Amino acid sequence: MILDRLELIERYTSLCPGFVKAVAFLRQSDLAGLPLGRHEVDGDRVYALACKDPARSRDQAKLEAHRKYIDIQVVLSGTDEIGWRSLGACTRPEGEYSAEKDVGFFLDAPEAWTAVGPGSFAIFFPEDAHAPLVGVGELHKIVVKVAAS
Repeated sequence: MILDRLELIERYTSLCPGFVKAVAFLRQSDLAGLPLGRHEVDGDRVYALACKDPARSRDQAKLEAHRKYIDIQVVLSGTDEIGWRSLGACTRPEGEYSAEKDVGFFLDAPEAWTAVGPGSFAIFFPEDAHAPLVGVGELHKIVVKVAAS
């Protein structure tokens, strides 16, 4: 997991080939004005989801993990307090992994909670289970999905 300010995101482009296009997309001047829903960046290799969702409590949040994609979660408004646990430490799956949706859920508790405020981002790799959308009120985010391989 990586946590940083959006103005410093270029320093991470060498971590994955798709990050170059993801960062170029995130450099748009009006991210907050993007219509909600999916935005194509590079087909299924890189795409973005603009979303506004009600926050939930820590008790309501479930850890999730992805096998095919890396998440770059950018908070535009609100504060998303995201739970984290190493996927290797997750021992309580909830159901089966969905290859179609690229998500598996876990009943394990997060090991750490990180506040991601407006203008900040968190990157979650396939080995990072994470529990997003924890906070108060509505959270406005852009989640860029980057193919892990």
